[in-house]
Amino acid sequence: MTSLLLIFIYLAFVSLGLPDSLLGSAWPAMHQSLNVPLASAGLITMIISIGTILSSLFANRLIRKRGTAAVTTWSVFLTALALLGFALSPTFWGLCLLAIPYGLGAGAIDTALNNFVALHFSSRHMNWLHCMWGVGATLSPILMGTSLRNGFGWRGGYLLVAGIQAIIWIALIISLPLWHRFAEVTPTDAEPLITDREPLWHIKGFKAATLSFFVYNALEQTTGLWTSSFLVKGRAISVASAAQYTAFFYMGIMTGRFFAGVLANRVSDRRLIQTGLGCLALGTLLLLIPTSGTAILALPLMGLGCAPIYPSLIHETPTTFGPARSQAMIGYQMASAYTGTTLLPPLFGWLTQTIGIQLFPLLLAGLVLILTSAIYRIHHL
Repeated sequence: MTSLLLIFIYLAFVSLGLPDSLLGSAWPAMHQSLNVPLASAGLITMIISIGTILSSLFANRLIRKRGTAAVTTWSVFLTALALLGFALSPTFWGLCLLAIPYGLGAGAIDTALNNFVALHFSSRHMNWLHCMWGVGATLSPILMGTSLRNGFGWRGGYLLVAGIQAIIWIALIISLPLWHRFAEVTPTDAEPLITDREPLWHIKGFKAATLSFFVYNALEQTTGLWTSSFLVKGRAISVASAAQYTAFFYMGIMTGRFFAGVLANRVSDRRLIQTGLGCLALGTLLLLIPTSGTAILALPLMGLGCAPIYPSLIHETPTTFGPARSQAMIGYQMASAYTGTTLLPPLFGWLTQTIGIQLFPLLLAGLVLILTSAIYRIHHL
């Protein structure tokens, strides 16, 4: 029964990854169809991210009242509904409105399942959980590129992904009885639950941990959102090809997390993170070389580097802060991560209008340096 439940948990994380790479791969076509500037994608991602921040911060209370299973199931329903709306919306401002339920759903899924797996399963399953996010994030640019190539446009791509999301929602409804054998973790006298009134800055490692999630998500989401536009504008690659090249980045994440899961019971979280940082730095350096060929090599290497960092940092959370505190801490970490998503992608969109999209690899290189420094602080508390 535990193995069967894991399958449904993995499916839920596929649903989390499916929309995450869809906007970036479709945006070169979307902004022309909607007659809005290229930088307007940043506003949509900002609204999505604000929703994820709010749902991440309140997820702890909601999960304690309703349980992980119910929160996850309703969150997938919200994202499926939002994706269907994206496919049908005639205006840019309609997309902005629909970004609200998508963000609220995504943040709750992320917080609920990350803590559930960190508490009840090994590091192997945490990496495979995020591998499933990579499956969704890799699949959607491929589906979008196929839709664009075959004349169905970006709306056809969104409609197809919305259908897949709806199927996953139905599967999660079927899985609800399987969750009851796992009790939700409650606080003890020895490990009091973090509350909104607790001075978080007094918790050792809190600042370094939240900074790491802020920078990591800023890096990953900026790469996912703007890679396609960078390849079209900066490397003269066609719109349809660029949409599918974006999948190389997510394919690297998916593959890397699968093998990180294979190695996780023999290699420490810390060693996996350090290896990932090295690959990420090398991939970013390759992206600085101004040719389309090196970009194609750089993207999967960057994905491989990103692969173990996020899940391994999350899996360390119960050990670092205690099991009873982990749900709240992961909520704050997710909120910090989505704050990075809120600020950096639209900021880069604004910079493309004032400086140019060639700044893209330099921005990523700077984020890699900051991320490395923040993680070093966590590991040397």
